[in-house]
Order: sequence, then C-alpha cells, then structure tokens
Amino acid sequence: MTSFQEFFGDTIPVAEWVDTAVEKITDTFSWFFDPIKNDFGDFIEGFADLLAGVPAIIIIAIMVVIAFFISGKRIALPIFTLLGLLFIYNQQLWEQLMFTFTLVLVSSAISVIVGIPVGILMSKSSIAEAIIKPVLDFMQTMPAFVYLIPAVVFFGIGMVPGVFASFIFATPPVVRFTNLGIRQVSNELVEASDAFGATGNQKLFKVELPMAKTTIMAGVNQTVMLSLSMVVIASMIGAPGLGRDVLSALQRSEAGAGFVAGLGIVILAIIIDRITQNLNKD
Repeated sequence: MTSFQEFFGDTIPVAEWVDTAVEKITDTFSWFFDPIKNDFGDFIEGFADLLAGVPAIIIIAIMVVIAFFISGKRIALPIFTLLGLLFIYNQQLWEQLMFTFTLVLVSSAISVIVGIPVGILMSKSSIAEAIIKPVLDFMQTMPAFVYLIPAVVFFGIGMVPGVFASFIFATPPVVRFTNLGIRQVSNELVEASDAFGATGNQKLFKVELPMAKTTIMAGVNQTVMLSLSMVVIASMIGAPGLGRDVLSALQRSEAGAGFVAGLGIVILAIIIDRITQNLNKD
C-alpha cells in the first residue's frame, strides 16, 4: 500500500528557501541595514540616555501637566500618573522605564508615519486594498516571536531589532482604521466638496481626514498599545527596559521582581492609553 508521504512526494523545502532568501537579502542590502543598525541604533540609545539623564521629578511633573490638560482638567488621570510614576521611581526602575518609553515612542511614531499614508492609499484604490489586506493579515496573525528572527538577522541585537519587530507587529491597526475611517466619510460631504471645486488634496485634508479623525485615532491608540505589548518579547533580543527585568525575573524564578517590573509596564500602558484616548475626544 502506498503511504501518504510516497504519494505526496518529498517535503517542500520552504525552510531552505527562506534561509537562502534571507541570506541574499542580508548580503545584498547590507549597505541599507548596517547604517540603520549603527546610526539609528546610536540615536535611539542616545535619546533614551538623554531622557534617563533628566531628573525624574521634571519628567513626572511634565507628564502630570499633560495628563491634566488632556483629560479636560479632571484630576483622576493626573493623580494616577503622579502616583504611578512615583512608584516606578521608588522601585528604582526609572532608567528602565525611559528605555521602554523610548522603544514604544519610536516604534509607534514609525508605525503611524508609515501606516496612515498606506491607509489613505487603500481608501483611494480598491486594487491597493486588495493587495495590502493579505499583507496586513499576515502581519497580524504571524506569532510575534517569529518577527524576532529577521530582526536579529538584519539588525543584530539591541533596540533597533526591537523597534523593527514592534513596527511590523503594531502597524496593521493604524492602516486598517485609516482606510475604514476615510471610506466611512459621508458621500454627501465628498460630493459637496467636489461641487465646490475642491482638489484631491483639499478634499483629503479638509474633509476626509478631519471627518475620519476619531477612527484614525482609535487605530493610533491600538498601534501604541501593541508596540508596548512587544516590550517583553523584544527584551529576548537585547532590547533594554522593563521587559528585560521581567525576562530576567522569569529566568531566575523571582516572582516579586517580575511582578514589580510587570506592574511598571501596566502603569505605563494605562497612562499612555488614557492620554491617547483623551486625544481622540473632540
């Protein structure tokens, strides 16, 4: 009796194909990856060191003031921000917090800068939408740990591969929400702008994007949260920050140290989430 393996044939060498492709990409585009790994890496680490060098009380005061005005001068968010950041400082995790914040800030900024234009392109072209949607599906469904492999191959270890992995993992929401928001803009408003002779750019920037602001900002919020969720995973490839403390505690079975570092990540996540949500309010 013929076995299934004999009937189906030899195993398709997908792994070998991927290894070969990655090796060729790394060799061919080393002129592109090396400056990012070195120069961009130095910039990120320098920025994190700069934040860590600022007295904690100044950063805490700035964050409390931002939280106060963004929350509509309500006191709940400023008080939580004050107490949460003071707790992190008290636990001697301030420097790690600054590295984590830098990682989230840079990866989120890149995701938004790239994602919003791609979302606009999808909203304007059904062909582009049909091509990009499967790519977004792939980016969202692939396990986050898998992103660490090309990140390390292309950029080594450190913050740069952490930013790269976070960018891939966190970009789809802002792309999808931008596309959705613009497509949901009332046809009557679009037709009215056409009737008044608005150009394509005027229609986009004065009608469609303002009307889609709430939806787009919801996508930005999700992107920032996903970037933050990559903190612990990125620590596995050398990214500094609170995630490294969680990973170290896990390796040493130190429940207390892991809980404190994890609580620091939760505090940062809540502060960022509430601030970005309040930015979305008219």
